[in-house]
Amino acid sequence: MAKQSGTKTLAENRKARHDYFIEETFEAGIVLVGTEVKSVRRGRANLKDSYADIMNSEIFVKNLHISPYEMGNIFNVDPLRPRKLLMHKEEIKRLIGFTAQKGYTLVPLSLYLKNGRVKVSLAIAKGKKDYDKRDSMLEKAAKRDIDRQMKERNR
Repeated sequence: MAKQSGTKTLAENRKARHDYFIEETFEAGIVLVGTEVKSVRRGRANLKDSYADIMNSEIFVKNLHISPYEMGNIFNVDPLRPRKLLMHKEEIKRLIGFTAQKGYTLVPLSLYLKNGRVKVSLAIAKGKKDYDKRDSMLEKAAKRDIDRQMKERNR
């Protein structure tokens, strides 16, 4: 059986880019058990309010909700259990350095398939204040208006 190539997004944390300034992103593998992979492949994962935490030089993602697989019976696990992320030791040390600074946190941005394996896009992020969010919304609205006017002129 041949492996699929390319990537396919399975779940996205849209709120993260609104609530945080994204400094840098990393790719990490995720440890899933049993029927969780089938559930994720069906798009039954929710990254809202999820975050990553470093414990004993290991990274765990918390509050990642993966709904139980319907045909899974006794093999289903707790939907909100902490899941270990797989990264190189040097990358983890770098992340520890960033999160030690005040205001930085690790936020999962998306879950996706890459060559048949489930991966997590993890970001080093700094929280936005309310006025930063308003500024971002105003910039987005201004860009949308400019694009709309350029489109009308090109007709």
